[in-house]
Amino acid sequence: MRFPAPRRALGAAKGPAGGRKGDHAPWRSLRYRSMRWWSFANLVSNAGTWMQLTVQNLLVLQLTGSAAATGLSLSVQAGPGLLMGLVGGAAVDRWPRKVTAAVSQAVLGVIAFTTAALIAFDQLNYGILLALAGVTGLIATVDGPACALLGNDLVPTEDVPSAIAVGSLVHSVGRLGGTALAGLSVGVLGTGAAYAANGLSFLFVAAVIPFLRPVSAALRRPAGEPDGAAAAPAAPAAEPEPEAGTGARDGLAFFLRRPRLVALAAVTGLSAIFGRNYQLTLAVLVTGPLGAGAAAFGTVSTVLAVGGILGAVLAARLRKPTVALVGALAAAGALLQIVAGFSPSLVVLLVLVLPMSVVESISDTAGTTVLQTDPPAHMRGRVLGVWRSASTGWGLVGPPLLGFLMELAGARGALVAGGLIIAGAVAAGALMQSRRRAATGPVPVPCATAA
Repeated sequence: MRFPAPRRALGAAKGPAGGRKGDHAPWRSLRYRSMRWWSFANLVSNAGTWMQLTVQNLLVLQLTGSAAATGLSLSVQAGPGLLMGLVGGAAVDRWPRKVTAAVSQAVLGVIAFTTAALIAFDQLNYGILLALAGVTGLIATVDGPACALLGNDLVPTEDVPSAIAVGSLVHSVGRLGGTALAGLSVGVLGTGAAYAANGLSFLFVAAVIPFLRPVSAALRRPAGEPDGAAAAPAAPAAEPEPEAGTGARDGLAFFLRRPRLVALAAVTGLSAIFGRNYQLTLAVLVTGPLGAGAAAFGTVSTVLAVGGILGAVLAARLRKPTVALVGALAAAGALLQIVAGFSPSLVVLLVLVLPMSVVESISDTAGTTVLQTDPPAHMRGRVLGVWRSASTGWGLVGPPLLGFLMELAGARGALVAGGLIIAGAVAAGALMQSRRRAATGPVPVPCATAA
């Protein structure tokens, strides 16, 4: 099996990255055959992953009968991302990307098959399940950044937003399909079938990876042309760059010296903690102050999902997203969240939920694009490793902190306070940036345009 070279559109003016100049088609990344195969492989993998995740909680409950034990199993699987994210990112920068992704996918498949076999022979207990969850989380610290960066390598830099948005849609569709298939597999074939199916999905991805053909470096990193310079933002000359080493500390040092990345982390972290736990805050708002039931929250969840898909389609049209755009979208979402906190009825809330979800989806795609394209190629794995550690941290801190806030101020108060925190932080950051620019003085005007 051999893929031909990636196809590029002909007959139109070409940008520096080889595609149509100014092309904003949402699905433009799928013009590349390797990207189409990668998207299909990820659809299969996502369906398998959600089959396993859906069944895993049921399995823990069967083994222990404890909801707390279920939560502990999820924390054990997430823990390596917090503690080992930097090391995993450094490994991705050190090792060949295709080999790293293929091996990590194969190992995850072996873990899934092992779990299925233990279930089949009635040898699985809670301790073994925790150990397997921990190993899965450890492998994921390498697999996550390796697969993300490999997908980006399959398209020119300016088409990365499209590739990320396509990945978001694939994730959503895979989640719906995997959740549905989980119920079917458990009912007909038993719990172990979901793990076996997930193992097959990992092996399918591992089998596809060797045949993927990344676009050439010349297309991914254009130089010397105005559009190319804008498409792949480079650090100012005065900004220190770390050595091209392979240590995890280099990634952390680089991240902290990169103002754009620090600002992105601050905005995303605040939004994740105070503004995006809608499954928690809106559930309490709908079933509490609005006096509706679980079915009504199901409707809210459906609207959130639809808004996420619409946002992904719109985000796929982006070509050169910036941290400023991410901040503006975060502020817009925060203002919508504040208004949602005052919703007098379910109907009004539903009207607000759709744009809230759309804005969140666009912001996610824009932020991910900046994160994965701003650093130089040799640092991207470590930057994603830093991000994984940070995002795991605020993912663990967010729900209990928000729950405490709702205990103090109620669902409405938590939505309003969270929105004010996000919007206030974005406004303060924009003001500081404006003052910093003013302090550096005006940009010199070329002599030819002087009066």
